[in-house]
Amino acid sequence: MDYLNFDKSTLVNLEKSLTKEMLRTNRSGAYNSTTIVDCNTRKYHGQLVVPLPELGGDNYVLLSSLDETIIQHGAEFNLGVHQYKGKHISPNGHKYIREFSCNVISKTTYRVGGVIISKERLMIKNTPRIITKYTLLDAHSATTIRFKPFLAFRSVHTLSKKNADVNTSYDEVSNGIRCRLYEPFPFLYMQFSKKVEYVHNPFWYEGLEYEKEQERGYDYLEDLMVPGWFEMPIKKGESVYFTAGLDEISPRSLKSMWDKELAQRNPRTDMFNCLKNAARQFAKKQDEGTFLLAGYPWFKTRARDEFISLPGATLSIGDTAMFKDIAYSAVKEISKFIDTGDVSHLIEDIDTPDALLWFIWAIQQYAIENKADAVLCYKDIVIKILDFILKQDHPFARFMDNGLLYVNGTIKPMTWMNAMEDGRPITPRTGYVVETNALWYNAVCFAYSISRSKRFERLAEQIKSSFVNVFWNGIYLYDFVDGNYCDVEVRPNMVYAVSLPYSPLDRFQQKSVIDICTKELLTTKGLRSLSPKSGGYRPNYVGGMKERDRNYHNGPVWPFITGAYCEGYLKIYKNSGVSFVERQMIGMEAEMKKLCIGTLSELYDGNPPYKGHGAMSYAPTVAEILRTLVLLRNN
Repeated sequence: MDYLNFDKSTLVNLEKSLTKEMLRTNRSGAYNSTTIVDCNTRKYHGQLVVPLPELGGDNYVLLSSLDETIIQHGAEFNLGVHQYKGKHISPNGHKYIREFSCNVISKTTYRVGGVIISKERLMIKNTPRIITKYTLLDAHSATTIRFKPFLAFRSVHTLSKKNADVNTSYDEVSNGIRCRLYEPFPFLYMQFSKKVEYVHNPFWYEGLEYEKEQERGYDYLEDLMVPGWFEMPIKKGESVYFTAGLDEISPRSLKSMWDKELAQRNPRTDMFNCLKNAARQFAKKQDEGTFLLAGYPWFKTRARDEFISLPGATLSIGDTAMFKDIAYSAVKEISKFIDTGDVSHLIEDIDTPDALLWFIWAIQQYAIENKADAVLCYKDIVIKILDFILKQDHPFARFMDNGLLYVNGTIKPMTWMNAMEDGRPITPRTGYVVETNALWYNAVCFAYSISRSKRFERLAEQIKSSFVNVFWNGIYLYDFVDGNYCDVEVRPNMVYAVSLPYSPLDRFQQKSVIDICTKELLTTKGLRSLSPKSGGYRPNYVGGMKERDRNYHNGPVWPFITGAYCEGYLKIYKNSGVSFVERQMIGMEAEMKKLCIGTLSELYDGNPPYKGHGAMSYAPTVAEILRTLVLLRNN
């Protein structure tokens, strides 16, 4: 049986199957996503969702869904599944599904009486195109298949509503049509590998309900335009290919394109291979360079997320070339920021104080196996970043006389805990921030190791002494210190002072930090963002936007920190800690079949059953769990 396989008992139970999503991307920003029974539960779901820079850079849902109907002897069996207002399900195509697997690509098998038909789909790499393959595996009489496209033509952040401005006209193309509901959208081409009859009959389907948006407190009802339907006969053993894209394609090329793309896919046979596959989905190649998206379905490229994710999403899966492509693009944007002060539109939040330090850490990870090349390619940018900070040119990081960095997080968030309310940070970490200064010490030490400059050696000694004096309280590390105020909340940020290659702490202090994190923060999904002993502990990421933002960093588990925690744990406990870290990975492996299958979510509730939330696939989580798995292999 496939590693990612779901049988009829799960699929027909919508309480279970509607919580399980799938995601496939083209590694250039376009994606296909829905639930495993093809019922959209988010406004972000769609059969073809593409970035359109000419319309402002958002992703846009063009083809929301595609209903299939099997026709025999005049009887129609609709395989589609939609949820309408009031949780009304129609049609009930899920009752015909016998199996869903996603070992290499997603494959759904339906049985309708004596008809057995499979549906497989894949995105074409670096091209905004999806191909779906239908194969009639068994049938005892003449069979016709009908396809009904549901069109949206709107941003992933909005919803389509019935209107009089919609353009329902179409043009015939080879084995299909092209249409464009609104200008200035591009045309959507829908084509088949064989001749097909198209019946034009525009109709609004009103009141489709997206349960995930309702849970999040957003508008959750949508109206979608169905321009008509396609219909064709299909024979036993025959395969028919459907494609949706932004340009016309030769129908004869669909099979060869499918075969070529399929040959490049890697089986998802275990947790590592699932996450390896997921990591590659975050890549976004575009004219300006290669970047990592922070996650799907709504995140763009953000500096901190990209640099935290970079080693795990590339080096941990053996893709050094991708690391160098992304690092090359990042160096250009970092240099532009340092030289001109312009904040990159390609990498958001590149001006946050810790972002550049995370980039240095990513280079440091590359240098572990490739030191000579790291020195050759990245020594200059590492020193340039440090000089930028030391010369007091960074707009948000102040180099202080004691060697530490001071940030003002009272107005604009300066760390990864960046939730806002009424224009102000909910967790206003300001002053000397623990992980920022741990990263700062590590960066200076790394700069000395590749340059042998005495000024970095002296600075590192000063930072080390000041770090302990400022943050160490005899048991663990303050989360941040501002003047006479020392934040005593037990948060996971302190683990970076242990896990980073260069730690300012002695072994006793390192062990004490790991131990308190284990005692107060650890769950099967990683470390909570705040200790349950705190009066501000809010473990569940639920409710409307305001409530969720208040909870965001005050209790829920952020499993990307698991990488640092496990690395620190292995540093302290060495071989005796291996079995402990392996058990942590078992807790993460359980997620492979829970929410977005084969990948990991952004965050999880801080209390059992540790339900996942946020982005369905989050780059830092995937990357750091991958890096942890590699640490275990090498330990």
